[in-house]
Amino acid sequence: MRKKNYIIIGILLFIISLAGGYILLLDALSSMGNPNGSRAPDYPYFITTEPVTVKKIVLPKGTKLTYEEQFFREGQQDRIMNEKKLTGIELPKGKTIDWGGVPVYMITKFFNPEMSGFSVNADFNQLPDGKKTKFSEMWESCGELGVLVKNTDDWTFDTKNIVDVSDCGVTYQRFFKEDTQQQSFLDKLLSEIKKNDQNQTK
Repeated sequence: MRKKNYIIIGILLFIISLAGGYILLLDALSSMGNPNGSRAPDYPYFITTEPVTVKKIVLPKGTKLTYEEQFFREGQQDRIMNEKKLTGIELPKGKTIDWGGVPVYMITKFFNPEMSGFSVNADFNQLPDGKKTKFSEMWESCGELGVLVKNTDDWTFDTKNIVDVSDCGVTYQRFFKEDTQQQSFLDKLLSEIKKNDQNQTK
C-alpha cells in the first residue's frame, strides 16, 4: 500500500515538473526578440462602454482604465474591475476632463507604493488663451505634474486632498531638497493650485 502511494506521488511530481517546464518554455519563446530578455506584463484594462465615475471623476465612454498585474487577468477585460487596483486613466483621443481649469487626458498612479499620489498629463493645446492662469502657465513650462494626496481614492482637483506637488516634469523634483530653485518653484506651484481652487469657488 505504501509503495503504491509512492508511485502515485512520483507520477504527480513528474506531471507537475512537465507542466512547469512547458510554462517556462512558452515564456522563453515569448521573450525571443525582446532585447531585455523578458516579456512585459500585459496589464489588465477595460475600455468604458458608457460614462462612468471612477476615483470621483466622471469619465466619458471609451476611456481606458488600466489595473495592477493580477493572476489570470491579462489584456482587455469584458467588465470594469476593482477601483482599488486602478493604476491609470487614459481618455479617448481628443477628449479631456477639466482638472483645476486645465484640460487633462491622462492620470497615472505613482509606481512607488511609498508615495500616495498620481501624475497628471495635460493637453495645453486645448486650453484657450483666455482660460490660462498662473497655475496652468507654470505647469505648462515643465510638463507632467505629480501630486501627493491624503486620499488615493480621490483623483479630482480637490485642494483639501492635495498635500504637495512632488514634481513637475524632470526639471523640478521635490526629492532634491538641497536645490533651492527646484523647491521654490514647487512651493509656488502648490500655492497657485490653492489660489486657483479659491478662484473657481468664488
